[in-house]
Amino acid sequence: MSDPSNIAVSLRGLTKRYGQVTAVDGIDLDIREGELITLLGPSGSGKTTTLRMVAGFELPSEGSIHLGGVEVTDRPPFERDVNTVFQDYALFPHMSVAGNVGYGLRVRKVPKAERQERVAAALAQVRLERFGERRPSELSGGQRQRVALARALVNRPRVLLLDEPLGALDRQLREEMQVELKAIQSQVGITFVVVTHDQEEALTMSDRIAVLRDGRIEQVGAPAEVYERPANPFVAGFIGTSNVLTGRAAAELVGEEGTFTVRPEKIHVLGAGAEPPAGHCRAAGTVRDVAYAGPVTRLTVRLEAGGELVVLQQNLATTSAEVAELAGSRVTLVWRPEHNFRLSPAPEPAPTGG
Repeated sequence: MSDPSNIAVSLRGLTKRYGQVTAVDGIDLDIREGELITLLGPSGSGKTTTLRMVAGFELPSEGSIHLGGVEVTDRPPFERDVNTVFQDYALFPHMSVAGNVGYGLRVRKVPKAERQERVAAALAQVRLERFGERRPSELSGGQRQRVALARALVNRPRVLLLDEPLGALDRQLREEMQVELKAIQSQVGITFVVVTHDQEEALTMSDRIAVLRDGRIEQVGAPAEVYERPANPFVAGFIGTSNVLTGRAAAELVGEEGTFTVRPEKIHVLGAGAEPPAGHCRAAGTVRDVAYAGPVTRLTVRLEAGGELVVLQQNLATTSAEVAELAGSRVTLVWRPEHNFRLSPAPEPAPTGG
């Protein structure tokens, strides 16, 4: 059981209904002090609605919200020790960077000298010390994202809520900012709750991930745990690419009945004339599709035992022309039996939204 003194946010039976639609369906979740947790799920899974209830922008239909052990379920946003960073950053274009960061302090009538000191410290935390006099229009997307972060951090909240904070950035900048955001969170030591639908983003940044579907939590765990040991077929399929073996294919290839998943990077194509290692699982099939992606090639193999497996093969000394020649060829796939993970059945989804 978690130490109550170490819990920043506690949700119990948290539910939100809009008419006949249940957007969030009885969520129980403890978020630890100083961790970065990601609420991950597809559109309509309830992750943003959950975040908005923690922020106070939405009131629950049922359930409770505690921040630092204090119930805040019915309190307005300004009475909660949280701040929110939105996807569009919502910066004031006519204000300088320093003006944007210090705006909340000015509204709260924090003395000017203290305000300037705290703004300078917040800009230093996001490595924008020299940008205080610039306007948001003079900054890159990543810099604007950091200004929005500094504006939230300057209030020294207990919890920082981030709704798709990197959604407006291009792919390369997103990848850079994933590392940056985690580094900033580690430095300031504040609890971050991040909403995203991007699995790679969640795996890269998080201390823990809560996977949501149809308003319910399917699994909570560290990134490696959720990826390597998914709770059910939904989690296995949503976090990365997952192969699912069931029925006759599972019985023949794994050696027992049930539903199993094996990740594409765990599977290897056996070289011509090579013998499979002793004790390994083995599957024969035909390459149905080949996709060259620079560092790796993605093979889709139709199995003789039934079904298909996706294989990721590193391109150590391979060209796109060479991998294209694999299409239509017969191959033997091998993987270690400990990489078969038995899945529990996924619960039936309920009609929801949000």
